[in-house]
Amino acid sequence: MTLGLVGAFEWAHQWWGPLSWLVLLVFLSGAIIDLYDRRLARYVLVGGWGVLALFWVSAIYQFVFDQKSITEGVAVVLAIPLSLYVGYLLASGRDRLVVVSRAVAVAWLIYLPFSTLPFLRNPLIAIVTDQTAAVLSLIGADFEVIAGNNFPADLGPADPVEPYHKTFFFHVPDVRAVSYTIMMACTGIGSMAIFGGLIAAVRAPLARKLQALAVAVGIIWVLNIARNVFIAYTFGYQRLQVFPEFVMSAFGVNRIEVSYIVADRILAQFLSVFALIGITYVVIKILPEVLAIVEEALYVLTRNEYDLQRAFGVGARADGGRDRDETA
Repeated sequence: MTLGLVGAFEWAHQWWGPLSWLVLLVFLSGAIIDLYDRRLARYVLVGGWGVLALFWVSAIYQFVFDQKSITEGVAVVLAIPLSLYVGYLLASGRDRLVVVSRAVAVAWLIYLPFSTLPFLRNPLIAIVTDQTAAVLSLIGADFEVIAGNNFPADLGPADPVEPYHKTFFFHVPDVRAVSYTIMMACTGIGSMAIFGGLIAAVRAPLARKLQALAVAVGIIWVLNIARNVFIAYTFGYQRLQVFPEFVMSAFGVNRIEVSYIVADRILAQFLSVFALIGITYVVIKILPEVLAIVEEALYVLTRNEYDLQRAFGVGARADGGRDRDETA
């Protein structure tokens, strides 16, 4: 039964790519149509939330069974009913969810090209690799940066598909090979896309929106490099062999991978949640209009109305920001 369920999710994962682009197409179309016809846009966006739920179904295999990520796995599973529920509320006439839909459209527009187009993805990974390597060198780590996902030439063939350098190989006594590869998830582009969507979706003066975006992206970039350095160093030098037998059993990994699981899948990913909350608070201080989206997110989760703009002492603004009823 379990193997059959895993196989079903693996089959669904093959639709990940097409569904990704379909999500972008439907949400972006709805956001554009909303400029002219709110009623028609609502119908399109309701369909978009349904497609998004299907996308999360296709993502279960990657995050739950392949990457074995607790935080992302739980988030993906919960995102399926939440997406359907948002679509239901929007269809029922809660038009303030249109602003949330706009945020999804912009976030997807930022993230998807970087995750799928090599001429955007590869330079981003290369920059993150170089900066991670620079910090690792500053703290005295002994490593090589090598091409593709392979070990140095004396341990295996070079990767002709991905010749650019993105993998850290560490020289650890008594361990044949420990490597840490910078992937798209290691660039922070996902978090940047989220805040890009939040900031672009609300109506506010362009100067404050650009300021909020610059601050959010800057903080995410610095924290992401620190995260990569932490994972690479603790995994490369096997510094987090905590409860190895339990970790090996729970995540289905070998002993060498225990430090990676503890550093990335447990510590870094859980701390990332708190980091995102902190960045949201900083963005709100600059761009309080974002509170309208936070209010809607809380309504979806609790079915209670919130007036966070009043609680934070912000509402209609003399500098061009709009009040809470005009953000959608």
